Amino acid sequence: MTIERLKETVGRKTTLKGWILGKRTGKGLVFLVLRDGSGMCQCVVDENKVNTNLFEDAKRLTQESSVVITGEVIADERQIGGYELQVTDLEIVHLSQDFPITPKEHGVDFLMDHRHLWLRSKRQWAILRIRNTLIMAIHEFFQGEGFIQTDAPIFTGNAVEGTSTLFETDFYGEPAYLSQSGQLYGEALAMAFSKIYTFGPTFRAEKSKTRRHLSEFWMIEPEMAFHDLKMNMDTIERFLRFVVLKVLEKNTFELDMIGRDTTVLKQITEPFPRITYEDAVLILKGEKEVDGKNAVKTLEADLVAVQERMAAIQAEITDREAKLAAPGMKKGEIGFHQAKIQQLKEELSEQEEASRNIPMWLKSARDFRMGNDFGGSDETVLTRLFNTPIMVYNWPHEVKAFYMKRDENDTRWAKGVDVLAPEGYGEIVGGGERETNLELLIEKIHEHELPMEAFEWYLDLRRYGSVPHAGFGLGLERLVAWTCKLPHVRETIPFPRMYGRIAP
Repeated sequence: MTIERLKETVGRKTTLKGWILGKRTGKGLVFLVLRDGSGMCQCVVDENKVNTNLFEDAKRLTQESSVVITGEVIADERQIGGYELQVTDLEIVHLSQDFPITPKEHGVDFLMDHRHLWLRSKRQWAILRIRNTLIMAIHEFFQGEGFIQTDAPIFTGNAVEGTSTLFETDFYGEPAYLSQSGQLYGEALAMAFSKIYTFGPTFRAEKSKTRRHLSEFWMIEPEMAFHDLKMNMDTIERFLRFVVLKVLEKNTFELDMIGRDTTVLKQITEPFPRITYEDAVLILKGEKEVDGKNAVKTLEADLVAVQERMAAIQAEITDREAKLAAPGMKKGEIGFHQAKIQQLKEELSEQEEASRNIPMWLKSARDFRMGNDFGGSDETVLTRLFNTPIMVYNWPHEVKAFYMKRDENDTRWAKGVDVLAPEGYGEIVGGGERETNLELLIEKIHEHELPMEAFEWYLDLRRYGSVPHAGFGLGLERLVAWTCKLPHVRETIPFPRMYGRIAP
């Protein structure tokens, strides 16, 4: 039996196998929080209902000790998971040593060094279960729409997004690169199967430590024959709506566990605003409003609110620390105040980061020049004005990839689209219509100073049966980060690989 199926055995005895997440003792009672991978459950050991040896075993259990516990299942909505186990038998499989990750505060570097153990915590468990739901929903959506899953190679002989972010390796004496994207191969596959998607790891050698960057991440890349930019945007919107609604349906418990306010997620059913790049620049610079909201003025108000909140947090921390210093406080009260102070310090750290970022975002917005690409701060400013993902389309062709199709009506623009997630999360999808004009494609390859011989096979797709086609790429980790409202993508993948981090 697993914890997630306890509702099937209410009122009956069942056996659970798992690990001790937490323990507290009372008069004649031991309260154990058991986790088994599927969920968590409080198990109560009553001294008056078990033999002495069992009760003593329960008292000596340590965090992450592995056990087999038998008892009667009681429905209790006050308890984690909604059920409780009244213990009748307990077997210790392994008594854990002192577990290094405790309820006390740990720094990010410490937690990342112990990622193999940090994964066992409630928060990380919940995040990765949400990731799993998103992955399964992605497959369900595309399979339901007539796509087939195909695979692109990880070793490639050419760049897709530019040569500056390639990881080079030796391939039997010849230079090869870890894939930046499966898109070019996806185009070839779409000419064979019409609608395909690839789903695999991709690599970018960017020496960046921002909250949005990983060196190894997972990309979902559909490609569709006989599709234009509008059809592509329609597919993206249906797709994102489908997968987010699946999380809202299946992961209520996990979302609550990580404290995710789902108000914005529930607005995924609303139409996604579609904004040209030109209009997006005007909005960013505060020269055009959205539903009466001005980007620059909103940021200025945000900065004032952040500063006021920081002062309030500092005052509350000081007050609670003074109470702890006073004699006579009971153990339970001490624990409550210590936990609250820890929460306040974490929030203060977030507010301090915002107080540093907002002035930089303001400067970037005011100084932005038409024709430039958006940076992370620009995307953050834009998306703070919306409660749904937004689609920014028709970009300056100079800032987009060589394979992006020019707008036939105005060749200044490439028929690309970036989907920016709300709440300041920025780009989660990039895509567009692909260039089908062979001469223009050759011209762009030269313009980007790419080796022509490496792309001859790709140019064959325009020589033999070329059709209008489009596609997009979604970064799974960025989608998980927004869905869970995480401050950094490092928590979205089991073992993150990023600049300066290759272990564990």
